[in-house]
Amino acid sequence: MKIAFIGQKGIPTKTGGVERYVENLAVNMVKAGHEVTVYSRSSYNTEKLKEWNGIRIITTPTIASKNLDAIISTFFACLDLIRRRYDIIHIQSIGPGSLLWLAKLLKPRTRVVFTFHCQDYYHKKWGRFAKWYLKFGEAVGNRLGDKVFTVSKSLAQYAKDNYGADALCIPSSAQVNPLAPADEITKNWGLTKDSYLVSIGRLIRHKGIHYLIKAYKELKTDKKLVIVGDGSFTDDYVTELKSLAADNENIIFTGNQTGQTLKELYSNAAIFIQPSESEGLSFALIEAMSYARPCVVSNIDSNREGLSTAGVYFEDRNYQDLRDKLQTLLNEPTRLAAFGNAALERVKKEYEAGKITQDMLTAYQEVLNKKRTVFQSFIFKKA
Repeated sequence: MKIAFIGQKGIPTKTGGVERYVENLAVNMVKAGHEVTVYSRSSYNTEKLKEWNGIRIITTPTIASKNLDAIISTFFACLDLIRRRYDIIHIQSIGPGSLLWLAKLLKPRTRVVFTFHCQDYYHKKWGRFAKWYLKFGEAVGNRLGDKVFTVSKSLAQYAKDNYGADALCIPSSAQVNPLAPADEITKNWGLTKDSYLVSIGRLIRHKGIHYLIKAYKELKTDKKLVIVGDGSFTDDYVTELKSLAADNENIIFTGNQTGQTLKELYSNAAIFIQPSESEGLSFALIEAMSYARPCVVSNIDSNREGLSTAGVYFEDRNYQDLRDKLQTLLNEPTRLAAFGNAALERVKKEYEAGKITQDMLTAYQEVLNKKRTVFQSFIFKKA
């Protein structure tokens, strides 16, 4: 099978759950004997890689700005399709999904599928027009995709209720790897096993890091708080966070981390915390669970779906409740180990990368086997 992924920033992953989602699928599909191409933005693939782990990388031009980066790179990726032969074109996210019609117009005999990752228009960084356009992209992707995938069951139900899409939930996945001993993180920040709490993700307001900092400052603990990630066209918010943390030397901002350092940050954290106001199904949460980390997360639907009974919830946007839940856990270390083990078992059962990849390949084959005329590919599904 020849498969192309369009819409993600690129691979190998530097930051972003969509990028990790695509990377895990692409790597495992190549291992299974399929030909995989990933389109990468020039702003992301600064090394100009043309191949990585057996995956072909095609770099498209773009303008690295909040409003234009995704749409311009997706447009040029669609144009590039004219001279390629693929069995499946897989478009990621609602912004790039707005151009799914173009991919179908240029490659009318090729199946074009869509993954609905998140309702991005809820994110506070977007202006009014951008939010409208993202909503438009959501409609195009869900109505015109030859198959619609979502990363959570709640999004699948939303797609069905609002667009009549027969959406299939294929969530983020994670490899189950051995824990990495503290080495680089000790050299860089003086961190050791279980000496810190960690939050990992982009520094964007809806991720709720300001609630976490407020909660941490009222904790009675000698453990540090480590915040891993960078902003995404959100410099004002990053400045706000650092100002909020300025009077506490135990709050550490590491910036974005990848590779061995990121593995160590996951492996040695006493607790993983995700205070998001909204998510699709967070890759960072699934990854933390794969490292058997006890997780404390906001009680939004996507977090409940991912973690189930294998962790602790606090009331969304209530930093006092987050403070209290963290304090209780820190005072009961035996519960920490139990939650960590439960999280790992849930990953093995529901989110193991090999299983998720096979589910996607099976769905691709079903799409290829389903007869469809060129005319039908342009008809909107009935809502």
